[in-house]
Amino acid sequence: MSEKSGSAAPAASFMGKAGPLVLARLFTAGLTLSIPLVLARVLSLEEYGTYYQLFLIATTLYYVLPFGVVQSLYYFLPRAEEKRPWLGQTLLFMSGAGAVAAALVWGLLGLVANHFGNPALLEHRGTLALYTAFLLGSFPLEISLTSQGRTKQSAIVYLVSDAVRAAAMVVPCLLGAGLHGMMLAVVGFTFLRYVATWVVAPRGTTGPLARAELWRQQLVYAAPFGAAMALAIPQQNAHLYMVAGVVSPALYALYRVGCFQLPVVDLLYTPTSEVLMVRLGELEKQGRLEEGVGAFREAAGKLAFLFLPFAAFLFAAAPEFIGALFGAKFLPAVPIFRVSVVGVVLAILPMDGVLRARGHTRAIFLSYLIKAVVTVPLVWVGVRQFGMMGGVVSWALAELVGKCSLLVRVPAALSTPSLRLRIRDIIPWRELGKASLAAFAAAAAVFVLRLGTEHAWGGLPEGFVWRTLPLAVAGLLFVLGYVGVLYATGVRPLGLLARARRGG
Repeated sequence: MSEKSGSAAPAASFMGKAGPLVLARLFTAGLTLSIPLVLARVLSLEEYGTYYQLFLIATTLYYVLPFGVVQSLYYFLPRAEEKRPWLGQTLLFMSGAGAVAAALVWGLLGLVANHFGNPALLEHRGTLALYTAFLLGSFPLEISLTSQGRTKQSAIVYLVSDAVRAAAMVVPCLLGAGLHGMMLAVVGFTFLRYVATWVVAPRGTTGPLARAELWRQQLVYAAPFGAAMALAIPQQNAHLYMVAGVVSPALYALYRVGCFQLPVVDLLYTPTSEVLMVRLGELEKQGRLEEGVGAFREAAGKLAFLFLPFAAFLFAAAPEFIGALFGAKFLPAVPIFRVSVVGVVLAILPMDGVLRARGHTRAIFLSYLIKAVVTVPLVWVGVRQFGMMGGVVSWALAELVGKCSLLVRVPAALSTPSLRLRIRDIIPWRELGKASLAAFAAAAAVFVLRLGTEHAWGGLPEGFVWRTLPLAVAGLLFVLGYVGVLYATGVRPLGLLARARRGG
């Protein structure tokens, strides 16, 4: 009895600490989602395309140059007696990375602008260099707090920082200052973040600012993750750079809207994968690893009931979705958007969580490497031969290859000496079949609805609320159809949600 109580307390404490962060990330995800939607309405297509190109450059450097050093704080700080050296050398490294990023932007932006065929990028050379430098320098702000157990402070920083960032990006454009005003505002925002990082992160810690031996340990630990990011980020962005190089900024704006993805997938996939990792660790410790395949099938089955209808609805209601969120001028992006929905379906199987839990991290790195190798010819041929559609299809094919390379490794990761598994053994076929049938039927109903109401929406007044009416009607029809078919196949959606909330 006492053992049970003792084991439950740390779990409750852990969930209590994670709660503020989860809520903060949900709120900031909404804020982040609103930025491109507002900018799409106040910027011209050319400016909107230039905005995406500027931030494509900045985010590529933001994710590659840290080289995993900031994320290593999650490992070292909870174990450290003296926290200040780990924080200090991380802040120093990221300041240096920011300086490198600024130099790269300043020195190479001319080549990039020439490749993109967009000389307007050069008007923002100085502000983009400063923005990228301060953005990288302030990367450790929230992570330094979370890794010290200061999760409430970290959640507050997430909320304040993302709210100010959204205001800095949106308000200047709403006031008519355009892209130039927005870039000046975000430079000011990131500068304040950089100062706050140096003030807040090391507060209350002891020790010198850096130690050579500790820095060597940190770099050795971070290197594999950094190498993986150095492969993954350019691979993921390759189609964006390639398309930007062959189309005008206005067409690139359409392409980016077509590639737009709601953060719902990450919000659901990441916690599911993390819970699965914990469960597999518990089963292995208890000598019950043969039950791991059941845990994987259960997690994948739940994701199938969520992601398959989500993808089917976005595919079927793509015109209503794009029209409501971005406006009618972005409707040519609908075919690209429908292809990009493939990414939602590919997230059904939480394979990387299994491989990380079982220590098969080389398989994950190998999948990144395979995707990078196949991406180059796919994107080159796809964009050259088929334009923007070739770009998004090549991205989807590369993602499919990467997922397949992970899938072939999962059976071995879940096998035991007494239980040898094959790929067909780990797939939740029943859940996939029922979710697919219900999602397909509901999507077909949305297509039929559009045929019957093709001219009915033409007389609606202007305004965001009226534009969302067709999307709301399509959504209601889809939900009724999906739930109805699930009931007909014996699935009780409310019971499914209740079990998901209980984690059972």
